[in-house]
Amino acid sequence: MGAGKTSVSRLLSEALGRPMRDSDEYLEERYGATAAEIAAGEGAEVLHAREAAHLLDSLAERPAPVIAAAASVLDDPRCRAELKPALVVWLDATPEFLAKKIMAKSHRPRFGKEPLELASELHERRAASFAEVADLRFQRPEMSKHEVARAVLDHLEATEAEG
Repeated sequence: MGAGKTSVSRLLSEALGRPMRDSDEYLEERYGATAAEIAAGEGAEVLHAREAAHLLDSLAERPAPVIAAAASVLDDPRCRAELKPALVVWLDATPEFLAKKIMAKSHRPRFGKEPLELASELHERRAASFAEVADLRFQRPEMSKHEVARAVLDHLEATEAEG
């Protein structure tokens, strides 16, 4: 949350000529509410179930879209399993960087916590799951969103050339 996945996904979607699927956009279109509003009104479990369903539906689409999935999907073993064959990019960032981003936008849920506390807790809890599924890992903001997108495209080109 706040690492830049929507922006990087948009850049990749445009460069690859593929559709883009974003969890936050999906929630607002489908349920008429932001992630923060769903978490506050219906609870974190409902929010995370909807985010997981969005990821699973998006992974089944053809042609394969570029997906900006909510990090909560990593808490779901089904989602982690379904991500195995996909190219997964981890935009890693310090909790301090993420806390600033969480504070900057009201659509990001806080689950009753201060932004730095939340970012630290989520990073600690999900780092192993990210490491399990991620094919590529980039440090934000050390790499700009454009640099990350270029590195992903370079990886795809190299992979395609290999085989």
